Amino acid sequence: MGRKKPQKIALPPALPPEVPDEDVEVSDEDLEFVNENVDFAGFLSTLDTHTIDKHVNRVADAKKVGEDALEAAYEKRLQKNKKKKDTEEEDKRVEVERVDALPVKSLDGKLYYRNLSEKKAEGGELVDGAGDDQKDMGLVRLTKAEKRAKLKKSKKEAKRLDNEAGGEKGDEAPQAAVLAEIQKDLSAEEIFESKKQKLAELGLALQADPEANIKSLKEMIQLCKDPNPTIVKLSLLSLLAVYKSIIPGYRIRLPTEKELEMKVSKEVKKMRFYESTLLSTYKGYLQRLVTLEQDPKFQHVAVRCICALLDAAPHFNFWQSLLSAVVSSISSTDDIIRKVSCDTIKSLFMNEGKHGGEATIEAVRMIADRVKALNCQMHPDSIEVFMSLTFDEDLVKPDKVDEDKKKPKYNKNNKRKNAEEPAQVLQNDKKRSRKEMATKMREEVAADFKAAAFTPDFAEKKKMQSDTLSAVFETYFRVLKQTMHSTTTSSEVNGNSISAHDPHPLLSPCLNGLGKYSHLIDLDYIGDLMNYLKRLAGATNGLIISERLRCCIIAFRVMRSNLDALNVDLQGFFVQLYNLLLEYRPGRDHGEVLAEAFKIMLCDDRHHDMQKAAAFVKRLATFSLCFGSAESMAALVTVRHLLLKNVKCRNLLENDAGGGSVSGIVARYQPDATDPNLSGALASVLWELNLLSRHYHPTISSIASGIANMSAAPGQAILRINSPQQAYRDLSLEKEAFDLQQDVVKSSNKRKKSLPNGASARTSLETDIAMSDSVDEEEELSRKFCEHFRVLEEMKENERARDELARTKVALQVYEEYKQLRKKKSKKQVKTVVAAQ
Repeated sequence: MGRKKPQKIALPPALPPEVPDEDVEVSDEDLEFVNENVDFAGFLSTLDTHTIDKHVNRVADAKKVGEDALEAAYEKRLQKNKKKKDTEEEDKRVEVERVDALPVKSLDGKLYYRNLSEKKAEGGELVDGAGDDQKDMGLVRLTKAEKRAKLKKSKKEAKRLDNEAGGEKGDEAPQAAVLAEIQKDLSAEEIFESKKQKLAELGLALQADPEANIKSLKEMIQLCKDPNPTIVKLSLLSLLAVYKSIIPGYRIRLPTEKELEMKVSKEVKKMRFYESTLLSTYKGYLQRLVTLEQDPKFQHVAVRCICALLDAAPHFNFWQSLLSAVVSSISSTDDIIRKVSCDTIKSLFMNEGKHGGEATIEAVRMIADRVKALNCQMHPDSIEVFMSLTFDEDLVKPDKVDEDKKKPKYNKNNKRKNAEEPAQVLQNDKKRSRKEMATKMREEVAADFKAAAFTPDFAEKKKMQSDTLSAVFETYFRVLKQTMHSTTTSSEVNGNSISAHDPHPLLSPCLNGLGKYSHLIDLDYIGDLMNYLKRLAGATNGLIISERLRCCIIAFRVMRSNLDALNVDLQGFFVQLYNLLLEYRPGRDHGEVLAEAFKIMLCDDRHHDMQKAAAFVKRLATFSLCFGSAESMAALVTVRHLLLKNVKCRNLLENDAGGGSVSGIVARYQPDATDPNLSGALASVLWELNLLSRHYHPTISSIASGIANMSAAPGQAILRINSPQQAYRDLSLEKEAFDLQQDVVKSSNKRKKSLPNGASARTSLETDIAMSDSVDEEEELSRKFCEHFRVLEEMKENERARDELARTKVALQVYEEYKQLRKKKSKKQVKTVVAAQ
């Protein structure tokens, strides 16, 4: 018999892909149809969907699993149903009522009751086994409407439970907030202390062994980005100390690609890693400093770090970036930043051994470019730093070339040898190549030695000094030209100026610099410089009297420093000084500048023309009647010097009927003349000395009397004469002590005259004793006055310090009270929390 063919199993249609209920969209027409036929759709809620799905899957997979697997599936299903039935019966036997179970209290104070009859359904929902109608909840699939209702009910229940829990926790909320705040403060302090400790450890390790701990620099730089400003400042200062300690005395050059491909020893690799890490971290540190410099909170710390690095290592890499940042701060409105930056630039100029002069010329060029960019509207300290420059005068002088060595010596036999012997070339090419190789080797050795010595040779040093001088004088001439242009055009100062009262802030330091380096000015530029100074000295608007006097002083200094330029006429500056005496005001202008002008232009100069000397003598005597004792003393010292040097001018001391015995070109004195040569001062008399001899100050009265009694004898001995500057300083308002004892002496003389003859039996010894007592009283009074003014000055100087000390004490007291209050509050809160628990 043949085998029967297996009967084909009719497979049901494949199930549609399962779609989540949330993604199923039900139209309004379907909802309306179901609501109308709800009586006929009730059987759908009782369908066993799980069994149907399982049956369909089993039948669908029957061809794959085979008959044995099918029987095994039946047995497995029967065992599972039996086990499920036994579990349900056991749950029914051990079920405990809610009221009989022991509750559990959580930390937040809420009670939770245990119920052994609760079990999880297949869908993951908690189903109570007490109800008979919900036994088969895991076997029946809920409809969409039932699921929505159940979800809504569960949300309401959860909301109600949250409200109840919130009411129970209302009393515990303040305690929890206090505990959280205390914990936060404690954790912040612990983190702060740990970061400080870490910074200290990293810094000490780097200074002890930089090569082994070079990676720690990256960790310290990361701390510079901390959100705590104090940690950032500490990190910046710690890195500053570390870099100042480990920066080498040479400039690091990273290896090229060709050098990296070469095989090297472990020591070389270690050194390369150390140098590359040091250079990369140093660059990142500088970038961080430049960024923080723009932040007002870290501006002072960043500027101090930049200046300290530039001062400590001006030879190291990225010194140009440091120098650029410092130069941009020398004209800052902040006094602290400006002072620190200017001190750093001055240190660079005075310590050229650290950088070989390279940083000096670069700083001077940067300052010159900045002055040009800001149109000379900067703080005076910006170019005041040029006064710290030092120049070698030997380098400025032109070199004397020994031309005799350069020229070939003439030899009588040369002509004969050249005629007899033709030009010969080197016979051996090998000797020529050796010679060239030796020359090349010498040049390389010289270049290496020069680089290792780190000292520029004579030619380079001369070139650097010449470039520095050019940049300095370029800045000075630019300031003079800008000042002259603004005064001649009377233009308004732009918004970059320091203040409206000082439209030319750089003029004073410019003139001081020209006076100091006047001997280094090239003779080709002296004519232009004198023209600028003459025009500025005669400017009637825009410049004060002190600045115009300073222009005259600088002109004379330049001419005396350069004796070769004798073709420049200085008569115009005498005319300006003669006219400026009428415009001088003691309370507004500087008397020291005027005294310096007297000394340089009138006392130190060569013999003056008789008419000019007489004009200055007459105007200075008139000047002494109008102003204070210090200016009057400087003028009278100058008058005495002129009269001693010009004997013919002593005719002004005579009292003829028609004036002086020598009239000169002008027969009558013209007090309003602008030119001293046309004033006719020789036709006048120094009647001012008679009034000055009765001056309230004894020193002025004595010198006026001495000048009036000066004889015209040419052989008169000339006593030592103080300079006008010294005379002004001795009688300045700060050191002046008035002679108040003259009235006492005069009153005693009057009483002496009024006594009868019998009472005039006092001896000369008693008179001398009285005079000595008056002198002692005068000295004592002068000492007391000096002490009084010194005390007042110290009080004014210390006033700001006392105010600052008072504010600091108040701040410390408030801080101590805050700490005590905070400590008490924290203890009280901890006790409350412990008592509540």
